[in-house]
Amino acid sequence: MYRLKLYLFCSLLFLFGCSFPKVVKPVPNIIFLLADDMGYGDVNFIGNSTETPNLNRLAAEGVFFNNFYSAAPNCSPSRVGLLTGKAPEKTGMYSYRPANHPMHLPDEESTIAELLKTKGYQTAHFGKWHLGALPHDPKLNHPQPGQQGFDYSFGTEMNARPSHLNPNNFVRNGKPVGVIEGYACQIVAKEGIDWLSRRNEKEPFFAYFAFHEPHSVVASPKELVDKYSDLPKKDAEYLANIDNLDLAIGKILNYLTKNNLMENTMIIFSSDNGSYRVRSNGGLRAGKSSLYDGGIHVPGIVRWNGIANENKIIETPAGFVDIVPTLCELLEIDSPENLDGTSILPLLKGKFFKRKNPLFWFFYRTVPEIAVRIGDYMVLGLDNDTLPRTHSFAQGDLEYISSMKIKDYELYNIKNDFSQQEDLFKNHPDKKDLKLLIDNKLNELQANIYLWKDLPLYLERRRRPKSKMAAFGKRNGGI
Repeated sequence: MYRLKLYLFCSLLFLFGCSFPKVVKPVPNIIFLLADDMGYGDVNFIGNSTETPNLNRLAAEGVFFNNFYSAAPNCSPSRVGLLTGKAPEKTGMYSYRPANHPMHLPDEESTIAELLKTKGYQTAHFGKWHLGALPHDPKLNHPQPGQQGFDYSFGTEMNARPSHLNPNNFVRNGKPVGVIEGYACQIVAKEGIDWLSRRNEKEPFFAYFAFHEPHSVVASPKELVDKYSDLPKKDAEYLANIDNLDLAIGKILNYLTKNNLMENTMIIFSSDNGSYRVRSNGGLRAGKSSLYDGGIHVPGIVRWNGIANENKIIETPAGFVDIVPTLCELLEIDSPENLDGTSILPLLKGKFFKRKNPLFWFFYRTVPEIAVRIGDYMVLGLDNDTLPRTHSFAQGDLEYISSMKIKDYELYNIKNDFSQQEDLFKNHPDKKDLKLLIDNKLNELQANIYLWKDLPLYLERRRRPKSKMAAFGKRNGGI
């Protein structure tokens, strides 16, 4: 009798187990909020010079990465690293992309948007593109946002023209829009909210907000500028620009809250590189276009209800190239090959994290040219040449990259020496290994150099000799 009852009980368990489907937790919506040229110290709780209540809110409800890094020290390559998870020079994006230039994000590269579409995501881009000609130019024939995974696109090829106020160069799904009244960040936020309100509510979404602020030419509402009337006009305009950006982000957050979307949306905020206003970089050395931390160490915030890390501040270094592998792991997407980032999902879950490849940067236009982050240390390689460097990537620059050699090395303990003032390289016991690490990175880059055709010849602009740049950095905290 006991065996019969046990048999019946097990049979019922089997039947009930087959009768009730598994509860599948919905995949999160994803929003990336990207500032342009905003420094590490421009968020209120770091530099205390601006009012950023909405960024403060995101950090309070999520986590702040205190050692977060962009993929490059200027616009285009940094965005490539974010969207592909690769070091940008691997794709041929060596610097910012000027108008009518052949350099662009190659179509064969897989972007976040393309990967998310394999899981049924609706995808949209709002704001600065800077990865190729926009709209389509038959002479250049660069892939458009729609060919790189975005169902909807509303943005500009480069910066907002003539400034953030009343821009005239926005393009909506391939068609120029003309002059739009208002400020760029508010225009971008409104377009994004309109798209969200029209989306298919049964499918998850990915919205990439690439704001233009605070990149010059800066324009800010008078009432915000007046808050900083005790400062020089340029500083007041810049800080007001940060406030205006924060207000635009607030509108997006309010929409998500009002429509019950916050709890199932992962929101990531950062900046494409450090600020050109060195004081905005929170004490970091140098600024935009430099591989010292002021050029690449940026604010990093993740707000998501799946975060299980009890620490509100994460000190482990992370960055743009980690976003693609993180989303791939989260959503069980097969990662593209040869990614340079590592999934930081374990960090968000409060679990053990081990980086596969060290964070690495290359930028030919300034000294140092190479940087690698190893734990608490940043090791840098310097060519020290004084050859001409064009502002726009030129044929001579490509030739220089293919033959350059590292002549000097620097090493800083970022944890103990936040502003990178004490060079530890000469007396470090592992300096031979660190030198080899930098040399191997350069050799790998040169062995796989991306050979663009039809590059312009050298132009008129020259880089300052290292001696002058070093003196400038010591006087002003950066270059």
